[in-house]
Amino acid sequence: MGDITMKINGMTVTAPEGSTILEAARLAHIEIPTLCFLKEINEIGACRMCIVEVKGAKSLVASCVYPINEGMEVWTNTPKVLDSRRKTLQLLLSNHRKECLSCVRSGNCELQQLCKDLGVTDENKYAGDMTETAIDDSAAHMIRDNSKCILCRRCFAVCEKTQGIGVIGPNQRGFKTTIGSPFDMGLGETSCVSCGQCIAVCPTGALYEKDCIDDVMAAIADPDKYVCVQTAPSVRAALGEEFGYPIGTNVEGKMAAALRRLGFDKVFDTDFSADLTIMEEAHEFIERVQNGGTLPLITSCSPGWVKYCEHYFPDMTENLSSCKSPQQMFGAVLKTYYAEKAGIDPKKIVSVSVMPCTAKKFEIGRDDQDAAGVADVDYAMTTRELARMIKRAGIRFTDLPDEGFDDPLGESTGAGVIFGATGGVMEAALRTAVETLTGEELKELDFKDVRGTKGIKEASYNVAGMDVKVAVASGLGNARELLDKVKNGEADYHFIEIMGCPGGCVNGGGQPQVSGSVRNTVDVRALRAKVLYDADQSMTLRKSHENPSVKKLYDEYLGNPGSHRAHEILHTTYVKRTINGN
Repeated sequence: MGDITMKINGMTVTAPEGSTILEAARLAHIEIPTLCFLKEINEIGACRMCIVEVKGAKSLVASCVYPINEGMEVWTNTPKVLDSRRKTLQLLLSNHRKECLSCVRSGNCELQQLCKDLGVTDENKYAGDMTETAIDDSAAHMIRDNSKCILCRRCFAVCEKTQGIGVIGPNQRGFKTTIGSPFDMGLGETSCVSCGQCIAVCPTGALYEKDCIDDVMAAIADPDKYVCVQTAPSVRAALGEEFGYPIGTNVEGKMAAALRRLGFDKVFDTDFSADLTIMEEAHEFIERVQNGGTLPLITSCSPGWVKYCEHYFPDMTENLSSCKSPQQMFGAVLKTYYAEKAGIDPKKIVSVSVMPCTAKKFEIGRDDQDAAGVADVDYAMTTRELARMIKRAGIRFTDLPDEGFDDPLGESTGAGVIFGATGGVMEAALRTAVETLTGEELKELDFKDVRGTKGIKEASYNVAGMDVKVAVASGLGNARELLDKVKNGEADYHFIEIMGCPGGCVNGGGQPQVSGSVRNTVDVRALRAKVLYDADQSMTLRKSHENPSVKKLYDEYLGNPGSHRAHEILHTTYVKRTINGN
């Protein structure tokens, strides 16, 4: 394909053949506003915010879907164009519940920002009837408020195309159109897996996670409660974005400092239990290989993926590792081993997690997640919730000193920190499994074949004379493609890592939201993942089996990986679900 030369706002622009006007404009450093557009996911030209004038065209055209051609002349900011965009915004506002001051997206709403940029202040220009809507709070992890929906269909596109689930979409037609589930079922009644990718792409406050900030703050204020917090690996790679830091900034030290100032009794690191997960999972893998167990072994760290497997591949739940996720393992150890060591009644411990994942809110309520007879984890917060909690408390995040985590459940290795990136669990497991099987120290710890944001990755490693075939998938659409090949006999693996969200936890449904324009032009997943790999490279200990605190846990309490006690505390069971049920 060659290049095409055209003019945009009188400037000569050269762009690759097949480009749209929107893409060509970006090459000329001109940002045409969009609302519905998501590259390769939702290219439908529906919102009409990206309209432009084209010489010779009878009407304004949608730049996100209109291809360029040689000699084309385009204008992006004429009075006619700007007037049309303003009217589009005014029409959207006429059917929008305008409670911006109390909206969770206030200050980070694409609709609000466009109104500000285009000077739209007359919110009642086209006042009249509004589409009848209802709030759906039936799911464990999120709330849908269609009174703030602009029908951009981003949520539908990511659920259908990226995740391959399709439990939400447009219902009815015309003015009555709303986004919902089939037959107007509550989201909690469907086979939604709680991944939260719909929330991540929503441009307004129509979709948001169920907030537990008030409950957590009340627990902290209760003198009879001992409130401990754990933070997942990828939270440190994204939290800073909520406070103005560039994407890809590691704020681990400031995060720990902020959590102490919020009043938590102990500030721990989920990386510790990521290391613990590897100890159990690597042992489980070796045991299955050596004793003819069910293969391939599939990781169980991502609760969105686990629920997806239960709904859509119930016959493969036996392939799932029986290991609890790092979040749940941490809570289980906190309320058993740590409680016993510290002399604290587990019933008085409030276990709080900060996660990049909305599915964690569903996971904490699953059966068989109560090693001490009480819930392993009481509250699961998203990265966004932690940011709101810090702001609510008046903590000046950017001014905080860097602080570390508390011992012993704050000690971790590089293997634990890379859990947040797709391929990280596989790489961490290989570091331990290879050394365990060979009895030799690895000279090269970086398994680069399983790194990167590609949806499906495959590799084969010769370990102790055996070719170990592995695969990694992120995003549930990719998971379906991979597992269909396994079921059809088209692929043969020993070990598979699956993450529910594209790119892994760094791109989880609970991470800071970025605008469509950023998503379309910046590889957010890669920038956040780099934080974790850089941290791994800088650490003295980079293998889970070298974590001194994990070793001590086994010596003093669990015995060996895979022991009876370890299974009672660190392992769980699964449910075979139907596609239409929860």
